[in-house]
Amino acid sequence: MLDSHGRPLRDLRVSITDRCNFRCVYCMPREVFGRDFAFLERSQLLTFEEIARLAQIFVRDFGVEKVRITGGEPLIRRDLERLIAMLASIRSLRDLTLTTNGSLLTREKAHALREAGLRRITISLDSLDDAVFRAMNDVDFPVARVLEAIDAAAEAGLAPIKIDVVVRRGMNDAGVVDLARHFRGTGHVLRFIEYMDVGNTNGWRMEDVVSGAEIVAALGREWPLVPAGRDYFGEVAERWRYADGAGEIGVITSVTQPFCGSCTRARLSADGELYTCLFASRGHDLRALLRGSASDGELSEAIATIWRARDDRYSEDRSAETVGLRKVEMSHIGG
Repeated sequence: MLDSHGRPLRDLRVSITDRCNFRCVYCMPREVFGRDFAFLERSQLLTFEEIARLAQIFVRDFGVEKVRITGGEPLIRRDLERLIAMLASIRSLRDLTLTTNGSLLTREKAHALREAGLRRITISLDSLDDAVFRAMNDVDFPVARVLEAIDAAAEAGLAPIKIDVVVRRGMNDAGVVDLARHFRGTGHVLRFIEYMDVGNTNGWRMEDVVSGAEIVAALGREWPLVPAGRDYFGEVAERWRYADGAGEIGVITSVTQPFCGSCTRARLSADGELYTCLFASRGHDLRALLRGSASDGELSEAIATIWRARDDRYSEDRSAETVGLRKVEMSHIGG
């Protein structure tokens, strides 16, 4: 099944909560997501059974190959292992993974997730400098605890571990080389992400963006890099390998080198809205169908209708006019 630009549906990102215990300045700034912010009520969240049912339809009827669990912070959701086990049992699902800030990923939790069927994990880590990291997460959380979470994930076999770094000029860009030096040779894959204009609350400015080209150049001055190409159609990261064989890094260049033309992702919010773009202004309500006794066939038809009509090309079309449009917050659909 192809959208209006000929792009297939291959990846499903599922947010299971809009809550997070961090207040990262580029995602959930404290001045907006403060004590009085109205998060979703539990009754508004999709149940694990509802999520698994939809995921089954996406895989069986449309050939989705990868499901990624996101948030907010997904480890906040109780009994997550039960959902992982339900998703892991879906036939033909090739890749089941999760993105977390690592704050709640103990050794016990990492092993429980692996035993439930989680295959790999992505952990966000924006700086090795403790002061910078605490300032960016804005809850005074120490970087050492995230490094412990990375070790716990590796011990549990949740590999290859990907480590996501959102780079913002004047905030953490000076630490890019330090991060690369720390993780070279570990088998973990660092992915540097350009600071994006997701949502409406993070105060995004183009001058704050550190381009992927700048990042690759900075790393290349330290260690020779060779391009690795992309593993599959729709992969968002531009991959580079260290010439000495010490591993690889990736850069995600949604701002300076958009990849809308190969985007194969759909996003399901915690309250059951289907979004066809990270920068979308609105979603499509699948929860109402789920709770209105729709059959699997009716759900499948609704999804097909939404995807075939998809014409999103926000990053390629980015202009003063489109940037000013109101967009869904990243914390609501998991980035």
